[in-house]
Amino acid sequence: MHPSPPLWRDRHDAGHALARQLAARGPLSPEALLLALPRGGVAVAAAMAEVLHRPLRSWSVRKIADPAWPELAIGAIAAGGVTVWRRAAGGSMEQQARRQGWLQQQETELQRRRSLYGDPAAVELRGRPLIVVDDGIATGMTVQAALRSLRQLQPASLTLAVPVLDRSLVHQLQPLVDRLEALAVVDGLRAVGDWYERFEQLGDGEVLALLAAQAAGQGCHEGSAVSADRSPRRSGD
Repeated sequence: MHPSPPLWRDRHDAGHALARQLAARGPLSPEALLLALPRGGVAVAAAMAEVLHRPLRSWSVRKIADPAWPELAIGAIAAGGVTVWRRAAGGSMEQQARRQGWLQQQETELQRRRSLYGDPAAVELRGRPLIVVDDGIATGMTVQAALRSLRQLQPASLTLAVPVLDRSLVHQLQPLVDRLEALAVVDGLRAVGDWYERFEQLGDGEVLALLAAQAAGQGCHEGSAVSADRSPRRSGD
C-alpha cells in the first residue's frame, strides 16, 4: 500500500519516527553526530536528538536559482568548494549563474549561515560517524552537495536520514552514503510540505533556538521555536 500525505503532524513528529526507525536497525556509535541541513532539517534532527541522545550540529547548503523562478533550483553549493548542477540545466545555465552573480550571492549567504549557525570545522568531523538529516528530498541537489562536501572530510561513515524521499533519487544518493534511511519513499514528490500537517518556514532565530536547546541538553519542540510565519509550503530540496 502506497503512503499518502500527510503522514506527520510536523517535523518534530517526523523526527521522532525517524529516530525510532534508525535505532531499530541497531545501536549507534557513541561518536555518532547528527548533522542537520538548515533550515527545516534542524527541526527534524532536534527531535531525533531527543530520542537518540546524540549531539546535533548544522551543515549549511544553498540552492542556486534564477531569481525570476526561485522555486526552480538549477544548482546547489556546500562547503569545500562543492557545486552541483542540475543535469537539465546544462553548461549554459551554469555560465549564466556565474555571469548574473547568482552563484556569488549564494556563496556569500552560505558563509553567513555557516558562521551564524556554527557549522563544525573539518577537524571535528574527520573519522566520525555522521548522520545527515533533512526534512525531505524532492530534487536532491542540495543534499547531494552536502554529502559530497562531507565525504571530502573522510568521516568514519555517512548516513542520510530523511522522513520522505522521491523514489527516483534513490539510485543517485545511495552511492554517496554508507546508509540511507527514509520513512517514506514515494513517486513524484513535488512538495515536501504536503507530507506534514504543519510545515512553517523556519527563520534564523528558530534554527538557533533549536540548536541552542540541544546543546544545553534540553528538548525544544518545533512549535515552541517557530514564529507565526505561515508562508506557503515550499517544494522540496
